Amino acid sequence: MHLLCRGRLKLLVASLTAVVLLTWLYLLAGNLENGRSLLLAPCLPDTPAAQVLERAVLESRVREVEEENRQIKLQLSQAQGTAEGNYGNQQWGASADTVPEDGDNTAEEKNNHTDCSRSPTVQKCELIHVACVCAGHNASRDVVTLVKSVLFHRRNPLHFHFITDSVASRILSSLFQSWMVPSVQVSFYDAEELKSEVSWIPNKHYSGIYGLMKLTLTKALPSDLAKVIVLDTDITFATDIAELWGIFKKFTDKQVIGLVENQSDWYLGNLWKNHRPWPALGRGFNTGVILLYLERLRRISWEQMWRLTAERELMSMLSTSLADQDIFNAFIKQNPVLVHQLPCFWNVQLSDHTRSEQCYTEVSDLKVIHWNSPKKLRVKNKHVEFFRNLYLTFLEYDGNLLRRELFGCPSQASPESVRLQAALEDLDEDDQCYDFRRERLTVHRVHLYFLQYEYTPTEDDTDVTLVAQLSMDRLQMLEAICKHWEGPISLALYMSDAEAQQFLRYAQASEVLKNRKNVGYHIVYKEGQFYPVNLVRNVALRNANTPYVFLTDVDFLPMYGLYDYLRKSVVQLDMAHTKKALVVPAFETLRYRLSFPKSKAELLSMLDMGTLYTFRYHVWPKGHAPTNYAKWRTATTPYKVEWESDFEPYVVVRRDCPEYDQRFVGFGWNKVSHIMELDAQVRLCLFALRFRRPIRVQVSDFGKKLDPPEKNHTN
Repeated sequence: MHLLCRGRLKLLVASLTAVVLLTWLYLLAGNLENGRSLLLAPCLPDTPAAQVLERAVLESRVREVEEENRQIKLQLSQAQGTAEGNYGNQQWGASADTVPEDGDNTAEEKNNHTDCSRSPTVQKCELIHVACVCAGHNASRDVVTLVKSVLFHRRNPLHFHFITDSVASRILSSLFQSWMVPSVQVSFYDAEELKSEVSWIPNKHYSGIYGLMKLTLTKALPSDLAKVIVLDTDITFATDIAELWGIFKKFTDKQVIGLVENQSDWYLGNLWKNHRPWPALGRGFNTGVILLYLERLRRISWEQMWRLTAERELMSMLSTSLADQDIFNAFIKQNPVLVHQLPCFWNVQLSDHTRSEQCYTEVSDLKVIHWNSPKKLRVKNKHVEFFRNLYLTFLEYDGNLLRRELFGCPSQASPESVRLQAALEDLDEDDQCYDFRRERLTVHRVHLYFLQYEYTPTEDDTDVTLVAQLSMDRLQMLEAICKHWEGPISLALYMSDAEAQQFLRYAQASEVLKNRKNVGYHIVYKEGQFYPVNLVRNVALRNANTPYVFLTDVDFLPMYGLYDYLRKSVVQLDMAHTKKALVVPAFETLRYRLSFPKSKAELLSMLDMGTLYTFRYHVWPKGHAPTNYAKWRTATTPYKVEWESDFEPYVVVRRDCPEYDQRFVGFGWNKVSHIMELDAQVRLCLFALRFRRPIRVQVSDFGKKLDPPEKNHTN
């Protein structure tokens, strides 16, 4: 069907070209027969009679050509209609790509099309508005894949409008600020302020109250915004979103909403015995992809109309099953003239038992894929492997590659972009340290709280968060750390997009990790040739939510009970009112498996037997010498130690301590500089704890030894 349509199109275009050429040859020949060459016409006597005659002849020929062109266009449209399949609710609405130029909508034209159909044109550099409701950690992660698929295909500037809760707002605002994609604007709207608009509606859908938020967009979005594309977070684009935006031009004067027909039998009421869905026209419509003509919706008092519809239906239905979709369909049932039916390839719905396979015959037919089943990627579909691979492509796609300027569409650079560009231009490429200086200007994408995170502050304000950074080769340490430290943890992970997805699968498969909700995982995406160790540390430090932080490395395992011991020490040393740092003595072992000492006596015995060593005793004794391990062996209370050059202990400090110096990358001096700054800025009193301490384990990967201890941050 596809090849036949293309063949007819090429034949008709060739015919059109031939007719135009023959017509002009005929005009030329006619004038030559009358002794009046078109090329010599300006040289003939310029009499009024001659001008009138020539004008009449030309007008006659032009009318003939226009009529022939009209006939060819008619043949072309008929050929398209022959090549297109029938699908959808043809008794109401209009298919977006089939509205004739004169505005007449016929039943034969209300079909879905392949790429033979005409796509409405969108002006170059026209701003496209996209709205999305996003709440929570998981939805924030899903929306990134949606945005990637849109950015990958787009050729126009975009303005994203996110209705979010506080969690999604924090995650997405940080992500877009660090992503710095040209020609992309982002606005956030507080879902909390909209809850009262829909909280009165009983809703059984798993999306909860946020599944009703799309009903409030005329109120939530700016009053001067005329139209917007509304998307669910589980959408993947396979084409330029401008094609969908262009369909607004196909709306009739009365149409205000563009939707794709629902591809399951839900609204037909035959899925199970006594199944009673909300009223809908035929199969109803799916609200995963919506074209909202906001300007017209406000004009017809949309807010009042959907409320009246919901109130009326809830008297008998009692609650919604599919959230906003039920109310949209009940509204359309009463007002069918207001809906513009979109071809089904603009919302190929991959839930179980759908008719989605009728929406496409070839890959090129696909426009938008909608994972609208709770099973998501595990949904049953004949072509699910293809759809899953397409989704995974964007899931693991390097987001840095999407930071490209739009050709011919200059964007207004942010002040931060201008500053960075000026700093880059000031660098001297002949400078031996050019690569290091350039690294300082690299802006890394940051995705905060990549997994579900829950934390309830303690009442006594003594809580301590373990803060560390890691890369892919240290993932195996996470389970052990969580077993040894029951308190909150803030981890920054330096990974590529693909590695972040591997980590996600690892965490979701781990019984230990998936049951720990007080661990904040923050992804810093890879870019450049250096490991920005202190930048990654700062991301973990900034996102700790407790008054105190334990600054450590990920390959150290805290002694059992260290969390409670540190909280007590915070009170005993009055750290809330004095500038102090608690030095936690560090030890190491070269043994992969170790029976952890349960007391100081056991630990001293292991030191004497050579099972344990004071940390880096053999390679860098200056790093921890001021801890004074000899004194620690006999100490029964915390004791004060003085800072010395090259000291790099692991410390507990207040959360508002100075950050790490981000000019340091790779291995060497990064912690030393931080301890030096702590001492210089606040003249800390360093106290070495008498009992509890972490032990560094020489980790191995599948039996293969990793880098030696001094290389543990080069990654």
